[in-house]
Amino acid sequence: MKTFFEKGFAVLGILLFLFLVIPVFRMVFSLDIPAARKVLADAEVIQSIFLTLRCALWATVLAFVTGVPLAFLLAKKTFPFKSLIQGMVDLPIVVPHTAAGIALLMVFGRHFLGGAFFSFFGISFVGTEAGIVIAMMFVSAPFLINAARDAFMGVSPRMEAVARTLGATPAQVFFRLSLPLALRGIVSGALLMWARGISEFGAIIILTYHPMVTPVLIFERFEAYGLKLAYPVAALLVLVCLVLFSLFRFFASRKGKNGD
Repeated sequence: MKTFFEKGFAVLGILLFLFLVIPVFRMVFSLDIPAARKVLADAEVIQSIFLTLRCALWATVLAFVTGVPLAFLLAKKTFPFKSLIQGMVDLPIVVPHTAAGIALLMVFGRHFLGGAFFSFFGISFVGTEAGIVIAMMFVSAPFLINAARDAFMGVSPRMEAVARTLGATPAQVFFRLSLPLALRGIVSGALLMWARGISEFGAIIILTYHPMVTPVLIFERFEAYGLKLAYPVAALLVLVCLVLFSLFRFFASRKGKNGD
């Protein structure tokens, strides 16, 4: 029988859960069929959704390749200024995202060092998909790095030491032991990063207003036409994300059970 303490926690948890889900479900299920058909027939909306999903995916892939090694070092190694580096990794979470966009612009803008360097390779970050990718990556990479770090910390150092004593190289220990054991946590972090990238607005609107990702498109339509035209686009984006992440979580949970 549940105690008064457990019932109290259940009530508090349910209140927060309802606070989080009611606005989302209210928006999605209030979308009428004619409005949904009109949005689905709008090429600008469909292109912006695919652009948003694609750029968020590229940002996640780049952060995976560079962030997982950093997370491993933060979890397993001791080195100077480790705490400072960890704090700097978390900094994009607390910096206002419009300020993040200005910071990126002052590095990757056409007249700044980063922008000038990449221009030699024909890459520009202002008004391009590349700019959207780096804006998404900057504000959302901490979610992947922190999740990967925590996952690597959960891998037993004793198991890794035993593998080394049996003749495995550091690379073999990482790819055959540490990474597979931490992979589930890393994938969860990658999903969080992708979701955060999809929702990014502030940094993108400073660095790359066009091509227009869906959050920027929603803002533009709300400013120009009001709720009537902005709401169906927002509802469609939420519905797409809901379906995608439900599928990802379903397959991830099945893989985890099969792995167990």
